[in-house]
Amino acid sequence: MSLTNYEYDERGVALIRLDRPKALNAINSAMLVELLEHVSTAVSDDRVRAVVFSSTDYMAFSAGADIKEDIDDEGKVTKMQLFADLYDAVVQCPKPTIAACHGYTVGGGAEIAVACDIRIGGANLQMRFPGAALGVPVGPARLVTLCGLSHAKYLLLSSNTVKIDEALRMGLVNQAAPGAATENTALELAGRIAAHNPEGVARLKQMLHSWDDIEGRSAEEGRGQVEWQRSGPGLH
Repeated sequence: MSLTNYEYDERGVALIRLDRPKALNAINSAMLVELLEHVSTAVSDDRVRAVVFSSTDYMAFSAGADIKEDIDDEGKVTKMQLFADLYDAVVQCPKPTIAACHGYTVGGGAEIAVACDIRIGGANLQMRFPGAALGVPVGPARLVTLCGLSHAKYLLLSSNTVKIDEALRMGLVNQAAPGAATENTALELAGRIAAHNPEGVARLKQMLHSWDDIEGRSAEEGRGQVEWQRSGPGLH
């Protein structure tokens, strides 16, 4: 049974949805594999001009990693590698990416969101980066370039939950929408971007990433978090 789904429309917008509503879209290893496959499909399809990440339940984009998944130590390392690979795949996607951040957008879900180029925040947003509380060395590479060093320190070191007004103020999200309309708002924006010259859009994104080096920082952070799981304390 699929844990995600992938759609493509006539505008050139690909929609990737997490689909484990009963688990608040908690991300397990199988879901990570599916998400990586969907990103690869969108990147290789010349018809796709923009990509939207969302979920089938507007109450939760994702509550983060599935901590109830029954896997051994090797499986934990593999899962951490899959998370790192997914973050890098989203960051490195040459096409514009937009996250529909409705409801719980926590941990791994929040990391997917900040790996995207643009975020639409639902009025019901509850975003949290629990790395410090869990001891996981993840978040700085993408977050600091998004909202600045001061906000990144606050979000990562406190592990506080941020709601829509604060997320807008910090620059975590670019636009607000009613919770149930978050996905549609993201799709509408993706459609407007998809109508632009794709070569020009890709070139602008390439320039921004090259000058900021977010791709290099994301890759370095991913290597560190995998090694932490392999030879450090790791997540239990």
